[in-house]
Amino acid sequence: MLRGVGKSTFSAQLSFALASMDYPVGLLDMDICGPSIPKMPALEGQEIHQSNLGWSPVYVESNLSVVSIGFMLPNPDDTVIWRGPCKNGIVKQFLRDVNWGELDFLVVDAPPGT
Repeated sequence: MLRGVGKSTFSAQLSFALASMDYPVGLLDMDICGPSIPKMPALEGQEIHQSNLGWSPVYVESNLSVVSIGFMLPNPDDTVIWRGPCKNGIVKQFLRDVNWGELDFLVVDAPPGT
């Protein structure tokens, strides 16, 4: 079964490379239906927390933070099948309500066809 062309792998590797050069980097997994970024840096089981400043991303390193719907699912193998307003709403929340702090780069891993 053909899986993909490596967009998520490239996004994760680019984020790690930029972070290794001491840039503050955010990695945003916009693939709502099949989030794979949380599995790449071995972050399964981590959670995004909410505070008075907004959602707190998961930190891989002090200068590399990650946000994905995958961190919000009870089972990492679950899929989310949202359409229209629900999908657009979570994307807007990821962009508006996450407390990224100061970033030099925000790497966005988008789903196929976007």
